[in-house]
This record gives sequence, C-alpha cells and structure tokens, in this order.
Amino acid sequence: MAIIGTDIKEAVRWLEAGETVAIPTETVYGLAAVIFNEEAIHKVYAVKARPVSNPLIVHVAGIEKAKELTVDFPPAAEQLARAFWPGPLTLVLPKNEMVPDSITAGQPTVAIRVPDHPLTLQLLEELNKPLAAPSANPFNYISPVTALQVDQMLGNKIPYILDGGRCQRGIESTIVAFENNKVKILRPGAVTAAAIEKVLQQEVLQKKETNIAHPGMFKQHYSPLTPMMLVDEITPSLIKGKKGKVALLLFDKYSPLASENDQLLLSANSDLDEAAWNLYDCLHQLDAGGYDLIIAQNMPQEGIGAAINDRLTKAAQQ
Repeated sequence: MAIIGTDIKEAVRWLEAGETVAIPTETVYGLAAVIFNEEAIHKVYAVKARPVSNPLIVHVAGIEKAKELTVDFPPAAEQLARAFWPGPLTLVLPKNEMVPDSITAGQPTVAIRVPDHPLTLQLLEELNKPLAAPSANPFNYISPVTALQVDQMLGNKIPYILDGGRCQRGIESTIVAFENNKVKILRPGAVTAAAIEKVLQQEVLQKKETNIAHPGMFKQHYSPLTPMMLVDEITPSLIKGKKGKVALLLFDKYSPLASENDQLLLSANSDLDEAAWNLYDCLHQLDAGGYDLIIAQNMPQEGIGAAINDRLTKAAQQ
C-alpha cells in the first residue's frame, strides 16, 4: 500500500525516480508524473486505466514556467493567469517541442494550470519540473478530495500520497481555450464564466460538441458504481416506482418522501460553493452505502452550479 505523508522531499524522490505520486490541489487530488519522463506518463494512464486519447493537465509553479511550454501566450491568457493563478483555471495553449505528444494526445495544444495548494506549489518549486496530474482515481470514477480516498482507490498501485488535507474547492478546474481573440469554456469548473467575463470585459463562448479531445471530455465521468439518476425534482412517483434501497443527493432541503438517513444535502445553507465542496465526498459516501440507486437533484444553474450540474450529468450517464 502507498505511504501517506507530508514529506515533500520524499515525493520529489519518487517523482525523480520515474514513479507516480498523488498530490493535493485546491480542486481534487491529482496523480502526478514528470512530463519529460515517458515511462512515468505511461504509468499515469495505466494506473488510472485512462484512455491515451484523453490529454493530461500540466501543473507548473507559475506563469513564467507555463510560458516555457508554449509557443504563444495571448494577452487574454496573460490576463486570466494573473487574475486566477494560482487557482482552478486551466488554459489550453499552443505547445512547444518540450511537451511530449503523450501528454496532449498528439494535439498541438497543452492544458496548463498553477495549482493553489502550498504543499504542491512547494513540490513544484523543489522539483523544478512540470507535472502532469489528472485526478487520482480510476478512470470515470468519482474524483478524490482526501488522501484516504486516493489510498482506497489507488493505494496498491502507487508508492506515495502527499497528504494536503481535504481539498478546498472540491470540484475540478475550469478549462478555457482561445480562438480569434475569443475565450471559450471547454469545461465549466470552480472559476465561473461570470468571473472570467469580469476580468476580460467580454463575453465568453460556451463549448459545443467537438471531436477535439480535452481533459474531462467524456460524456460519462466522475461516476459512482451505484446506478445514478439526475432529476429536477423529487416526486412521489419517482420514489414509489423504484425497487431496492434508494438514496437521495439534494441541494439544500430534505425530501419528505424518504428517510433522512437515506439523504445527503450538499448545502443546508443553500451555498453553491459549499455544495461543490461537498459533491464528491457525498458521492463517495453514497456509493459505499449499499444503495441500489442514487437519485440526485440538479442544482440552480448559476455560478458554480453550472459546473456541479456538469459533473452530476456525467456521473449519471450509464
């Protein structure tokens, strides 16, 4: 089983040796490998059972380190980086020859961000190499927000988990790309469209269906093993017609149609940021609860609620 600890030098030692290490970020835990080590990158894909057609996000220590991996860093990218880095925003930019094709699924662009976690920032500084780090979970399963969750899922496949406590945002980064001086959101996340528009003083474009691969692109993702259904409202007919043990995942109010013991609220305070923080932890709890079905409720489609609904929609795909 993996060692769980807070020793940055130990994490550096494993990474330098070509191993994968789980690292904390403000979003979710990542499974990290040095991007210049092809064998280590293959381990990331193998440990997660992740398709190699799904690109990886590269984590760096700062803006200048990001620029070292690109051939173009447009003004809008500079604005967003200065506003949101370190933080949960990933920029898709034209890559240079330093970035291996195995990171980008053979595409000419690379997804980069600066994570907002003191341990991982210190790790990146001491290592002085970029890290590829998709979420530290089996492909398509619920993302981990604690070191213990990583250990339960991947502890027998990796040597070390850098324990940075519970992730503070609890939902993956927003991913944006740049086209003809316009910014397009490829994946909604912890940085909202409104926050991006406020910085740029221009409207952002929302992703339409595309054949171009980017992280988080699969329709089924973040899914519990328990079958899951997503609805706008919990109705009597919905509950009555279901066989077996049913759990409810709700926004801010319990339903009178089921026992409170079989319900989890994402935020009793009606706070969407708190709901995002609780999302994956609640899904892990319900998936371990012996239920035959999880019925989840859509969140208000505003602010970070759009990102939560994106995750719920993908989690409910079977």
